[in-house]
Amino acid sequence: MMRWQALLFDLDGTLVDTAPDLVGAVQDLARERNLPVPAFATLRRMASHGAPGLLGAAFDIGPADPDYAQLRLDFLRLYRARAHRDSVLFPGIPEILRYLSKEQTPWAIVTNKSEELTHDLLATLALPYPPAIVVGGDTTEQPKPSPLPVQYALRHLGIHAEAAVFLGDDRRDIEAGRAAGCCAWAAAWGYWQELDPPSTWGANAVLADVDDLRARLLAN
Repeated sequence: MMRWQALLFDLDGTLVDTAPDLVGAVQDLARERNLPVPAFATLRRMASHGAPGLLGAAFDIGPADPDYAQLRLDFLRLYRARAHRDSVLFPGIPEILRYLSKEQTPWAIVTNKSEELTHDLLATLALPYPPAIVVGGDTTEQPKPSPLPVQYALRHLGIHAEAAVFLGDDRRDIEAGRAAGCCAWAAAWGYWQELDPPSTWGANAVLADVDDLRARLLAN
């Protein structure tokens, strides 16, 4: 029997490869505004940082800029218009979810994506085993790296933090998981940046790929 009583996933870059639609929406926005279209490879690494990271990397603009608010609204409009058409579960994730189902182990999503967009995305995916709870960036008073979203999920599951693993592809995920008292694993298949590699995040383990995740779950 698996040691862990619950597995909590970050969403973008950990559970689902959403970069094709997130970056695609930025590219659509550049075309709409007759601006140079940024390369996919340049922006993929920013996909876990949402609109601020993507728009900042593409257009050198930040939330304090007077034009940012409208740019963000246009980005979200174009992102919704894509209807998550190119977003897919990372290879091997369906098998992990089926294994959790076999073990009767609940799993959860803890993301900084809004609840609305998260549920819209999940509705397009063929999940073999649904999450017990979805915690979005607007579910609690503060998003990750605050531990509040992780703690919220754990309370819903009725599981002590030390019995759960939180898996994410960003430093904020590791900080949130550790602050909540969970074992925190870094998903190195995600969207991290070369200047901030997973080995520096203070994770309990860095997982190279989903096969590594499977091996660690089976070992426990």
